[in-house]
Amino acid sequence: MRNIVMLGVQGSGKGTQAEMLAKEFFLPTVSTGRLFRSKIEEGTELGHEIARYVEQGDLVPKDIVCQVVTNWMDAPAARDGFILDGFPRNVDQAEALTEMLSKNGRMLTDVVYIRLSDEEAVRRLSGRRVCTNRDCETKFHVDLHPSKHDPDKCDRCGSELVHRSDDKPEAISRRLAIYNRETTPLIEYYRERGLLREVDGEQSITEVFKSIMENFRD
Repeated sequence: MRNIVMLGVQGSGKGTQAEMLAKEFFLPTVSTGRLFRSKIEEGTELGHEIARYVEQGDLVPKDIVCQVVTNWMDAPAARDGFILDGFPRNVDQAEALTEMLSKNGRMLTDVVYIRLSDEEAVRRLSGRRVCTNRDCETKFHVDLHPSKHDPDKCDRCGSELVHRSDDKPEAISRRLAIYNRETTPLIEYYRERGLLREVDGEQSITEVFKSIMENFRD
């Protein structure tokens, strides 16, 4: 059984790589971003609370994140292994994840870290456009990977593409500052425990995936 965490600044392509790994290992994958958007769209009190943090580019508090992630991990589809994208974000959350898993006799097996410079992250995020269809959420980039037929429509399902509020310059700057402060110690935390599989995220999508798979074969 593989229980995998994907690490990397937003824009590193960890979501794309998580989907590719999910197909390779026949595992379910989810991002905390997708779980949060689902809660926000439900319009519940919890969803409104999550929205306040997301729109400002702040980290959602640990207790809320753990509640949402635990519900997903405990679902039947994820009981035989999973890939988590976007959680944990810091050492405190990592320790909470270990505790959450240990309650069911499970443990984390691999942490894939996709390394990307701040400059490249800004370039990728500022041009990102995302499908509004919650069942699709395909990502495009105005320069690197534009929608082929209509720049405002998703090639996969035809839904509208949006420039999310958390991909605007002010939110990007806040997220990068938080990431560098919170996640850098987390990378070392997992490195010390022998779980980290680090790859260069400034390669092509295919090359990044090849590097990840080579790490799994080591």
